[in-house]
Parts: sequence; C-alpha cells; structure tokens
Amino acid sequence: MARKKLAALVSIYRTHSHAQHIVDRFLEGYGWNGRHHRPDIDVVSLYVDQVGEDDLSHEREARHEGLTIYPTIGDALTLGGNDLAVDGVLLIAEHGEYESNEKDQVLWPRYEFFQQMATVFRTSGRSVPVFNDKHLSWNWAWARQMVDTSRELDFPFMAGSSLPVTWRTPSIDMPLGANVDEAMCVNSSWIDGGDFHAYETVQAMVERRAGGEVGVRWIKAYRGEEFWQAHHDRQWSHELFNACLCRSHNLNPGRPGFNDIFPTIDAMRGLMTNPWAYQYQHLDGLLCTVIAGNGLVGDFNFAAQLRDTDEPLSTNMYLAAPPTKSMASFFSPLVNNMEQMFLTGRATYPVERTLLTTGLTASGLDSRFQGDQQLDTPHLNIAYEAPAESTYWRT
Repeated sequence: MARKKLAALVSIYRTHSHAQHIVDRFLEGYGWNGRHHRPDIDVVSLYVDQVGEDDLSHEREARHEGLTIYPTIGDALTLGGNDLAVDGVLLIAEHGEYESNEKDQVLWPRYEFFQQMATVFRTSGRSVPVFNDKHLSWNWAWARQMVDTSRELDFPFMAGSSLPVTWRTPSIDMPLGANVDEAMCVNSSWIDGGDFHAYETVQAMVERRAGGEVGVRWIKAYRGEEFWQAHHDRQWSHELFNACLCRSHNLNPGRPGFNDIFPTIDAMRGLMTNPWAYQYQHLDGLLCTVIAGNGLVGDFNFAAQLRDTDEPLSTNMYLAAPPTKSMASFFSPLVNNMEQMFLTGRATYPVERTLLTTGLTASGLDSRFQGDQQLDTPHLNIAYEAPAESTYWRT
C-alpha cells in the first residue's frame, strides 16, 4: 500500500514553533510507548508564510528527500500541478509576526489558509482530512464557517490544543455520564492563546458528563479587585480552587522552604499581581471557571464537583518541566491523534469541542473588552457527544 502524503501549511518554521514541534514529529518520528515511532505518513510539501533568519524549513527540505517547499498554498496542495495531490493537510498558524487587534487577539491567518485550501478541494472535486492547530480563528463567524465548510465538503476535521491529550497526574478521565455541578481550571496563562488552552482543559473533561455537551448560555470576565472580591464572595468554589492548587506541579506558596503550607490569601495577592478569570454557564446549568493564576501556578490544573461524590475529581494536565519542556513532549500525543485520523479517515475527537472553545475564547475577550460585562452567548448553543474512549496519553 502506498504511503500517505501530507501537506503542511505553516505560518513560520523556526525552533520551538508549533510547526517545528508538529511537522518534525512527522518527519523525524517521536517517542511513543517506550519506542521511537515513525509515522507511516510522509510530509511531501510545505508552505511557509514567513521566513526569517532563524528558518528551519530549508534545512528540512535539504535533508528530507521527497520534501519540497512551494511558494503558494495551492502549489503545496497540488504539488505544483492542477489537482489535489496529497492525502492530508496540517494547518499550523501559531507563531510568527502578526498584528493584534484592540481585544489583544493575534490575527493568525488560519481562516485565510483554510479558505485557500478549501478552494483547491472544490476545484479538485475531492477533499482530505485536515488538522488545524489550536483554535479555529480569532473571528467567531470565520470559525463557524470553517466547520460548516468541512461538513459541506465532507472531510474529517480536527483542531485544538495539546492539553486535552497530554498525560494527566493522576491518570484519570471524567467518568462517562457523570453528573457534574461545577468545574474549574487554575492555570498559568496569557490572553487569547493561553485562555484557549484553559477552555480546552475544562471542555475535554466536562463534555463527558450526563447528557453530553449542550452549549453555553453566558460568560463573564473578572479582573483586578473584582476578581478578588468574586473570590472572597465564593463566586466560584474554593474547594475546587484548592483542589487545583493541590494538583499543581509548579505551585508557589509565597515563602521559601520544602513542603510549605498552603498559600494564604495575602500570599496569593502578592503573587498574582494581574489575575483574571472567565466564568460561564452551560445550558444544562453546569458552572465553569477558568482562572489565570500567573505567579501562583505554572501549569494547568482541573477540578470538578460531581453530584454523587464528596471529594472533587481533580488532575494536572502534565507539561514537562524545564529543561525537557523545550522538547515539548506533550505534542507527541497530539501528533499521534492526528496520525490516527490521517491513516483511518476518522477524527478521534469531535471538532465541535474546538468550535465551542474557540467561541468561548472570543466571547470571553468580548466580555473583557466591554468592561467585564456578563454576555449572553446564544451562538454557543453547540451540542455534541464526547467519544466514549479516552484520547489522552495514558502510558
């Protein structure tokens, strides 16, 4: 059987860029289940939007026989011909020099890449599986259109963050069909891209609840003193907040020593000099909160209160600590899920998850931009069923 061919459409290909972490794994292989695994797929074409002095793409082209850099997206997909000539597409527009808008959203060209790709699909009369790295677009209408186009042209479409599929400590999942009353992620974050990782952390867990996902009713941002007042007033669960801190591998208690006591509120105020949060309610009543605890924690931690248990269900979405963090081994399970989709033609988890988290990211920033008002989100009435099989890295 002929090996499948991939085209990679990337914003930039430099050290530690998402393109390097993902495409290199297809080119070079990656550690998987105690062995060095080489995908049964060949990256045969590259389109690179921005090429600087730190570019890696030309070195990769010279070293890997059969890999060609093309000047346009159309050429990368057709291999310089007239019709689609690959079996899958990687769309990775995460790093590079791109403008930001007044909401601090980076205007990544994912939609623009996608639209050029869709044009080739239409003119060729066929389509192939596609993976879009991170959220679909900074623009909600464009994100919705991308998913609608994937359905129109009938191709498997996956997207999202590495957080839902990385290791978990402890290695647990939300029990399928659980009754969940409240959920939380306390994390180290940044506006827009980091917010998205937090939403993905929560959604990958709570989508497994009884009744499946039904969509989100409203969202509200919190900042500064309003954040601390909301915390004092228990606008979100202190039990879940504490459970998240107890799972952190990078908790700063605010004082030196080994196994220090839990950080006090005064210590947290001193550490979290610029805290923010987003709280949102699903249409079935589930209340979720994502908290950017920069200075307090350095990772992503999840906790949820289940209706029939006293203790919160909690875990850490494990990201390797420095210096191994530069290797970004948490990309390996993400690439493995991509690989499965490209080989089987079936998505391992639904793109609706990323459509919802894309919408949450944009709506949370809308709330922030509008003075932290609570905003109704009728456009986020996105319902779907989670896969029964867990997709995170369990070995």
